[in-house]
Amino acid sequence: MKATEAVSILEVQPRRTPRRMGLGTFRRWRRELGRPSPADRPSPSTPQVRHRARHGGPAAGRVGRALRRLVGSMLGYEVDSAALIARRKPWHGDPLARRVGRALRELVGSSVAHEVDQATLVAQRVQQPITTGRRIVVTSIRGGAGKTTVSALLGTAFAHYRHDRALIVEADPGLGTLPVRVGAPAARFPLGDLARIVAPSMPFEQIAEHLVALPDGCWLVPVGQTQVDPVVYQSVAMTLNRYFAITVVDCDTMPSELARTVLAGAHVTALVAPATAEGVVTTRKMLTWFHPEALARTVIVLTATAPHVAVNLDEAAARLRVGGASVLTIPYDRHLAAGGKIQASLLAETTRERTTRLAAELLDRAVRR
Repeated sequence: MKATEAVSILEVQPRRTPRRMGLGTFRRWRRELGRPSPADRPSPSTPQVRHRARHGGPAAGRVGRALRRLVGSMLGYEVDSAALIARRKPWHGDPLARRVGRALRELVGSSVAHEVDQATLVAQRVQQPITTGRRIVVTSIRGGAGKTTVSALLGTAFAHYRHDRALIVEADPGLGTLPVRVGAPAARFPLGDLARIVAPSMPFEQIAEHLVALPDGCWLVPVGQTQVDPVVYQSVAMTLNRYFAITVVDCDTMPSELARTVLAGAHVTALVAPATAEGVVTTRKMLTWFHPEALARTVIVLTATAPHVAVNLDEAAARLRVGGASVLTIPYDRHLAAGGKIQASLLAETTRERTTRLAAELLDRAVRR
């Protein structure tokens, strides 16, 4: 059946009412629930309908939304995204057919033991001992590349595999979404305020009172909506470095002054780029600005934002693998694409595997420095 035929069928179908109920009873029932019947609804030409179409709903709803925005701006920013997302069950990263197929292959396949061995080796790399705190900076050359998503995935991976502390620092002064992606329960003491509070002589219990504890065991330092002075960031980073084994920094896009300061103190850099032709070409040009020593501690992360990628990923990786830089790809994930809080249990199997490999690769290069 064609789409036009389906639309015409829907248009001519009469609106069904509950059985064994007269039209008068049905109208009274709808009025009791506060919903006017079709006959009582105002026509599109009435001033009431024109007012709602122009202003987006009744005055009470508009005032409520304005108050919520005002309270959110007073607190710094809104971290509760439940009101912005449809109330439905979050999507799993893998479709049901793919999950069923994987379960069947695990029952009858002979490569399960090999996959488990490979996953164990990668997990051991993520769990390797660290003598001093390592800073992993995640940046990009433009917004929308998936930088914040990669930062949240890395923080979740390190908190899952390691027994020591992991910290995520939001160093992007724009309207970032890192607190939403990691499911921060509250946003308090942004980066600028934290610089005036913490001191190297304070015990961790006192430091933790000014940080945001995440559900997965990681910690967060939000940035708020104020501009961040590079000197302030450097002071906070040096103070917190002794309390955390790994710090993942969601950095500002290059080449801002803050980004240069953050990258100067990084042990390893994850350069995120979209898996598109434009993203690959622009990233290749950006790599020519890097110092050879910086290229040796850089991992390029290509993020797929659509189910079908138009570029040849092998060819793209070959073009970007210069000066010792490595390339990894984060495939399209329905759960990540939906936005909101990232739930590790709903990530696609390939996404979890690539994230663990990325964490292991970054930590290997950070420890070697």
